[in-house]
Amino acid sequence: RSVYDDQPNAHQRFMEKLDACIRNHDREIEKMCNFHHQGFVDAITELLKVRADAEKLKVQVTDTNRRLQDAGKEVIAQTEEIIRCRVQQRNITTVVEKLQLCLPVLEMYSKLKEQMNVKRYYSALKTMEQLENLYLPRVSQYRFCQIMIENLPKLREEIKEISMSDLKDFLESIRKHSDRIGETAMKQAQQQKTFNTSLQKQNNVNYGRNMHLGRSRILESKNEITLKRTFEDDEHEEEVLTAQDLVDFSPVYRCLHIYSVLGDGEIFENYYRKQRRKQARLVLQPQSSMHETVEGYRRYFSQIVGFFVVEDHILHVTQGLVTRTYTDELWNMALSKIIAVLRTHSSYCSDPDLVLELKNLIVVFADTLQGYGFPVNRLFDLLFEIRDQYNETLLKKWSVLFRDIFEADNYSPIPVANEEEYKIVISKFPFQDPELDKQSFPKKLPMSQSVPQIYIQVKEFIYASLKFSESLHRSSTEIDDMLRKSTNLLLTRTLSSCLQNLIKKPHIGLTELVQIIINTTHLEQACKYLEDFISNITNISQVTVHTARLYGLSTFKDARHAAEGEIYTKLNQKIDEFIQIADYDWAMSESDGRASGYLMDLINFLRSTFQVFTHLPGKVAQTACMSACQHLSTSLMQMLLDNELKQISMGAIQQFNLDVIQCELFASSEPVPGFQGDTLQLAFIDLRQV
Repeated sequence: RSVYDDQPNAHQRFMEKLDACIRNHDREIEKMCNFHHQGFVDAITELLKVRADAEKLKVQVTDTNRRLQDAGKEVIAQTEEIIRCRVQQRNITTVVEKLQLCLPVLEMYSKLKEQMNVKRYYSALKTMEQLENLYLPRVSQYRFCQIMIENLPKLREEIKEISMSDLKDFLESIRKHSDRIGETAMKQAQQQKTFNTSLQKQNNVNYGRNMHLGRSRILESKNEITLKRTFEDDEHEEEVLTAQDLVDFSPVYRCLHIYSVLGDGEIFENYYRKQRRKQARLVLQPQSSMHETVEGYRRYFSQIVGFFVVEDHILHVTQGLVTRTYTDELWNMALSKIIAVLRTHSSYCSDPDLVLELKNLIVVFADTLQGYGFPVNRLFDLLFEIRDQYNETLLKKWSVLFRDIFEADNYSPIPVANEEEYKIVISKFPFQDPELDKQSFPKKLPMSQSVPQIYIQVKEFIYASLKFSESLHRSSTEIDDMLRKSTNLLLTRTLSSCLQNLIKKPHIGLTELVQIIINTTHLEQACKYLEDFISNITNISQVTVHTARLYGLSTFKDARHAAEGEIYTKLNQKIDEFIQIADYDWAMSESDGRASGYLMDLINFLRSTFQVFTHLPGKVAQTACMSACQHLSTSLMQMLLDNELKQISMGAIQQFNLDVIQCELFASSEPVPGFQGDTLQLAFIDLRQV
C-alpha cells in the first residue's frame, strides 16, 4: 500500500525488499533440491528398469485385447440381437396392454354406432354414459379418444332431435287416431253396460222365481237368450282393441327415458303437456255443422274420449309425465268447453230424434269417461237442460200432429157397424158407457175420430219423453215426476193451444163446436187412465206423497168454456145475419097476416140447432138458448127504436107484433129442456112492453 501512497523512494525500497525476498526463496529451493536429488535419481533409475517390462506388458495386453475383440464380436452381435428382441417384446407387450385398454372403448363405440343405426337411442345413451365414465378416462391420452369425446355431445343432441321428431310423429298419430280410439272405448263401455244390464235382469229373474214362477220362466228364457246372444256376439267380434293396439306408444316412452337420462325430463314434460293442451283445444273445437247430423256429434265425442283415454294410459304407464292433478285440470277445462259447445249446438236441434240421439251419445260419452275415473256429474246436469229442450222439440212436433188430427177430423160421432169395430175403438181409447153397450149394432160413439187419436198421441208422447229419461241414473220417482211434468206441459200448453186455435177458426161451425165440447169431456175423463199408464211404466204408485197430478181437467175445462163462448158468439152472429135481411115496410097500411119470412127461417134454424145441443151438458144448452133469445130480443128492440126510424104505421106495428108473437111461441115451446116456468119467455118481456 505504501507503494501507492506517493512516499518518496517508496518504489525503490519496495523493489529492493522484493529482490531480497526472491534471493531468500532461491536459497530455500536450492536446499530443498539438494535434499531430494538422490531420491529423484533413484526413481529415474527404477523407471528405466521397469520400461522394458512395461513394453512387454503392453504388447501382451494388445495381443490379448485383439484376441478378445475377435472372440467377442459374435457375442456382441448376439447380445445386440437379444437387446433388439427384448425391446420389440417390451413394445409388443406395451401395445397389447394399450390395445386391451382401447379395444373395449372401440367396441363400445361401435356398439353405440350400431344402436344409433337401429334407433335404440336409450341404450345408446347408456352406452355413452359407460364410455364417458368408465372407458374413455383410461385412454384419454390418445387422439381418437379426444375425437370420440368431442362427438358424444353431438350424438346426444342428435338423439334428442330424433326422439323429439319421433314424439312429434307420435302426437300427430294420436291426433289422427283419437276418434278411432274414442269410438272403440265408447263401444266397449256400451257393450259392458249392456252386459251388466242383461246380467242384472238375469239376477232379478232368478230372485223372483219362487214368487212368479210361470212369468219368471218366460223372462228367464228371454234373458238367457239375450245373454247368449251377447256372448256369441263377443265371440264373433274381433279381438277387443285398446289404445296400445291402435297407437304405438314406444316413441313417448323412449323420448321420456332419453330426456330423463339427459337430465332434461322437466323440459320434456313441459313440452309434452303444452302440445297436448294445444291438441285438446283443437279437439274441443267443434265443426260448424256438427248439430246437423248424429255423426257430427259422434265424431266430436269420439275425438275427446280418444284424447283422454290416451292421457289416462300415459298417466298409468309413465311416472311423472302427466299427473292426476294435470289430467283433472285438463278435464275440467275440457268439460267446461264441452258443456258450452253442447249448449250452443243443441239449441239448433229442432228434431227430437236428433236430440234423443245426442242424449244417448252424451250418456255413452259420460259412462266411458267415468270408467276412466273422470267426474261427469256436470254432464248429467247438462242432460237435464237438454231434456227441457227435448221436451220443447217434442211439444212442437206434437203440436203439428194435433193440428193435423184436428184438421182431418169430421167432427161427427164414430160409427161402429159391429162388435169388432167397437173393440178396435175401445182398444185405442178407454171408453165406457153401459147404456151404449146395451144398444144393438150399428151404433155411434159420442166422440169423434180425433179423440182416440189424441189419446194415442199423448201416450206416444209419454213414451218419447220416457226414452230421454232412460240411462240418466235417476230414481223411478224422479222419472215419474219428469214424465208427469212433461205430460202436463203437453196438455196445458200444446194441446190447449191447439184446441183454442181450433175453436177460433172461422170454418168451425156450431156443430163442430158442440162435438169439440163432447170430445173434451171424454178426453178429460181419460186423464185418470193416463195417470195409471204413467204409474205402470215407472212402477210408482199414485198414492205416493210427492207424485204430481196431471192437469188435464183444467185444460179441457178451459177448452170447453172457450167452445161454449164461441157457440154463444156464433149463435149471435147467425141471428145478426138473419136480422140484416129483415126488410120492414114501416109505412105499410096493414100487416101481411103472418110472421116475416126471415124470422120464421131464424126460428127454424134455432130449433134445428138446439136439437144438436141435446148431447151437451144441460146448463150449456140452456145458457146458449137464453143467450140467443136475449140477443134476438135486443136486436129487434134496437131495430124498432132506431134513431133513423122517423115514423111507424099501425100496419107495421101489427106486422112487428106478429113476429114478436112467433118469438114468444118459440120461447114457450121449450126448445131446450130444463127451464123453469116462463124463464125463457122473460127474454122477450121488454120487447113486448115496447
